[in-house]
Amino acid sequence: MTSVSARSLALLLDGWRDAAAPAYVALADRIRLLVLDGRISIDTRLPAERDLAAQLDLSRTTVSATYAELREGGFLSSVRGSGSVARLPHRGVPAADQPEPGYLDFTKATMQAIPALADAARRAAEQLPAYLGDSGFDPIGLPVLRAALAARYTARGLPTDPEQIMVTIGAQHAIALLSRTLLSRGDRALVETPSYPHAYEALKNAGARLVPVTVTSDEGWDELGLEQAIQRTSPSLGYLMPDFHNPTGKSMSAELREHTLGLAARHGTMLIADETMAELAIDDVEPVLPFAAYGDAILIGSVGKTVWGGVRVGWIRAERNVIQRLVRTRSAGDLGTPILEQLVVANLLPELDRILATRKAQLKDGRDWMLRLLAERIPEWEVPSPAGGITTWINLGAPVSSQLAIAARSQGLQIAAGPRFGIDGAFERFIRVPFGQPRAEIERGVDALAAAWATVGRHPMQVDTGYLAEVV
Repeated sequence: MTSVSARSLALLLDGWRDAAAPAYVALADRIRLLVLDGRISIDTRLPAERDLAAQLDLSRTTVSATYAELREGGFLSSVRGSGSVARLPHRGVPAADQPEPGYLDFTKATMQAIPALADAARRAAEQLPAYLGDSGFDPIGLPVLRAALAARYTARGLPTDPEQIMVTIGAQHAIALLSRTLLSRGDRALVETPSYPHAYEALKNAGARLVPVTVTSDEGWDELGLEQAIQRTSPSLGYLMPDFHNPTGKSMSAELREHTLGLAARHGTMLIADETMAELAIDDVEPVLPFAAYGDAILIGSVGKTVWGGVRVGWIRAERNVIQRLVRTRSAGDLGTPILEQLVVANLLPELDRILATRKAQLKDGRDWMLRLLAERIPEWEVPSPAGGITTWINLGAPVSSQLAIAARSQGLQIAAGPRFGIDGAFERFIRVPFGQPRAEIERGVDALAAAWATVGRHPMQVDTGYLAEVV
């Protein structure tokens, strides 16, 4: 069983105090959000009451009342001699990336399924009998799909053979598989901050020590910090999202891609580029080649953002020797990607340019609608207008993101707090808001955020913001 120390929990709790609520209630609210957001994993042992009280400079009575509040809500179970362990309530309150019935879910950067999906599924079902004579276990991918994916990379300016493609069960599966295959426990892994939280989890589960590099909505990548991180730590692996970065929406220039890959090559760092957002440009932007066209890199893609998240098909583009290593490692975790879903994607790929044109129009409308509503209803927020992707990374102007996420739940909206996308509790000044939903859902979400913000504004947290300002 994993455990979190009093010191580590205190870092995650930074800024938890709410002047309008009793201390034990405010503390319980913050720990509850950490569990819901996945920053405290289920079955993690929390520190002893005495240790946490000393770390937070509270009375033990206050911490005891906090734990009692969490136990009553089903977020904690305590057994004499075994300590207190994080739980989810039996009534089914979900974690941040699991939708709660009746709530509007802004925790995911996704869109509704494309209309053509049902017809593609019907055609795939008609094609399936041709494959029923085989075992159905497919650790590398159907030849027809691998050939189509290779052809698309080639058309984008990166010559690719089918042997350089492995089909996976989505992009997250690809990240986890690459981490297990290419990392040894204790290796360093370069990551952006903020970034996709499940990538952090996959790298940590493989035993990596994370080396962060800052990305902002204004300036993009901290180029000096990126250079120094590679030169000083020589990480074994790096995970980057160079195209419409999640959550900031920024993209790397061709010059920075080439420079970064050159640095990585000189220091023995293999870079993974997550391209799940790469073809979701909204505005007219200067075209760049796929990341691996500028040097040796592994690419990850999926149809989760372009087609539908419910089609669990992704892929890895890498050199043949890497694909061979992945095949050997994969059987320990799964036996392959479902055949039917691969056929669905193979049927859709010839239509992908038309699908992307429709998606770009939808995202432009959603982005512009959300920006207009937020400017009208919460004008004090700093809301970037990303040139592509599905999210905007909003600066709230105060370190109250977790408090806002709690307040939004009471308005029927689930949204992940900013620290979900950082390391060790950073980004309390920020919140990620997706705009891929229909207009009506976007307006409902903005209304909920405005109502929650009014509540937070009436009862602001009393915190020392110096540390947070330095971090973000």
